Amino acid sequence: MIQTERLTLRPYEVADFDAYSAMVADPVVVRHAGPPMSGEEAWMRLLRFVGYWSVFGHGLFAVLDRVTGQYLGETGFMDFRREVVPKLSPSPPEAAWVFTSAAHGKGYAFEAATAAHRWMEQHHAPAATQCIIAPANLGSIRLAERLGYALHDRPTYRGEALRFVRER
Repeated sequence: MIQTERLTLRPYEVADFDAYSAMVADPVVVRHAGPPMSGEEAWMRLLRFVGYWSVFGHGLFAVLDRVTGQYLGETGFMDFRREVVPKLSPSPPEAAWVFTSAAHGKGYAFEAATAAHRWMEQHHAPAATQCIIAPANLGSIRLAERLGYALHDRPTYRGEALRFVRER
């Protein structure tokens, strides 16, 4: 578990299902990632997140308001096995972040992603990390740049995508 000034980051739990499912069903949240997810799709993805931690010792953190415990989103690192051309290797790990509509514009994503990157560097010490972002997702592009990522290439993934890399 990680604590920041305003947030708690911890591995996902089955109890996070309702909040996670609501987030990924929100068309505003997923507009750059695909269609809203059904409850069944959200359930399978949440189980994937829970299991990933047990296999790899890292994964996506559920991000909660430190005072209220309200679910705000997620950030962390996974190998998503995306069908990207050219193919991504599992190294460097892929960073990700998604936040609820209510959490947008409050600096939570930067605060949480900064803490997750620090944790990953301390516990797994990757030489680099990468992230895949849709070109229209200007908020995530700005966040990646604030986190120290630089545009690496433009692979094909669900149309056009941008791959950013952050060297240590």
